[in-house]
Amino acid sequence: MTGSLPSILLVGFGKMGGAMFAGWRERGVAASLAIDPALPAPPGPELTVLADAAAIPADFAPAAVVLAVKPQNAATSLPQVARFAGRAVFLSIMAGRSLAGMRGLLGAEAAIVRAMPNTPAAIRQGITVACAGPGVTPAQRTLCDSLLAAIGSVAWVDDESLIDPVTAVSGGGPAYVFLLAELLERAAVEQGIPPDLARALARQTVAGSGALLAASAEDAAVLRRAVTSPKGTTERALAVLMAEDAWPALISRAIDAATRRSRELAG
Repeated sequence: MTGSLPSILLVGFGKMGGAMFAGWRERGVAASLAIDPALPAPPGPELTVLADAAAIPADFAPAAVVLAVKPQNAATSLPQVARFAGRAVFLSIMAGRSLAGMRGLLGAEAAIVRAMPNTPAAIRQGITVACAGPGVTPAQRTLCDSLLAAIGSVAWVDDESLIDPVTAVSGGGPAYVFLLAELLERAAVEQGIPPDLARALARQTVAGSGALLAASAEDAAVLRRAVTSPKGTTERALAVLMAEDAWPALISRAIDAATRRSRELAG
């Protein structure tokens, strides 16, 4: 092993798989393999890309197999790497796919950690919640923690059912924040602000507010109230956004819808 991380088999090299490998490479990862027929060239000398699992050398012994394919492809992709069950820990970032469902595809010996990261992993600012399944050893859990810590913060839960609402809140959360920036930009243009300035205002307001929230020990509600002067412009806007049928109800409905969809994907 070179660096701080052992050899990894990465199944799927999409945006999240690529972000994860970039984080591992920064920490020093031993020679690893990725399976992705759509990836034209490896991103660095540490990684060899194969078109399918049949091309994996017989002597390749990864410490972890990271499952980063779309959940709809699990039934096809997972049996192809089932031979590593009992030897490597499986770390899944597939939305909705349950531990039991994955064991059904990988075999009863499979030690699996189910995790849900989010896209700020691309700049090492993600947050991942993970749950260890039956048979995962302390050393395997520590390895998975190290792999996930390379892309941001990591939290662990014992109750697997929590991964579904986590998927809805933080897994999909960046999309909701980006939607806010999109709508702020559109509304600014509607009020006559030039498009370039509207975009700069929306993006920096969202990014700066996020940075302030991250740096502050105050509750988000306290920070919100600090911006809201009595009888001022912000108070007038919040009266619309916080109406009974507006953001409070819509956010709850949205998270519930995403949570239910995560459970529907379970296999």
